[in-house]
Amino acid sequence: MSVKHVEEFFKQQGKDVKILTFEDTSTVAKAADSLGVTPGEIAKSLLFKVKDSFIMILMAGDKRLDNRKFKEIFNTKAKMPEAEEVSEATGHPVGGVCPFGLKQSIPIYLDYSLKAYARVFPAAGAVNTAIELNVEELEEVTNGQWVDVIQS
Repeated sequence: MSVKHVEEFFKQQGKDVKILTFEDTSTVAKAADSLGVTPGEIAKSLLFKVKDSFIMILMAGDKRLDNRKFKEIFNTKAKMPEAEEVSEATGHPVGGVCPFGLKQSIPIYLDYSLKAYARVFPAAGAVNTAIELNVEELEEVTNGQWVDVIQS
């Protein structure tokens, strides 16, 4: 059902985006292999619990979160929610989490690491889906704020 929410999201945005379906794109390595791209081109979506709400950060798939930078920006320690909470908040399963067609409004942050690529491939609501966007389109459709939260 969550892929349908992603399709609806893009229709409402007036964007004709093709949802790509594969056997399994639930991890960065599997997604990169299925798409024939580098792991960095996979825009991984990470959901974090901040007090009683959530934020989502998208970053290049080959990067890791810098906990110190996260704490400086968000004034709290990086805490990932349980799988059930992820599904409840986003409407998407772990492995298919994306910033599109969300069940509830969640602030979206885009790490500067994504700007190294002409195009990126975020998930599309299921463990076997992805879409292709250029970074400007990703920023536009998510209304994302740019941050620097990766390890140097």
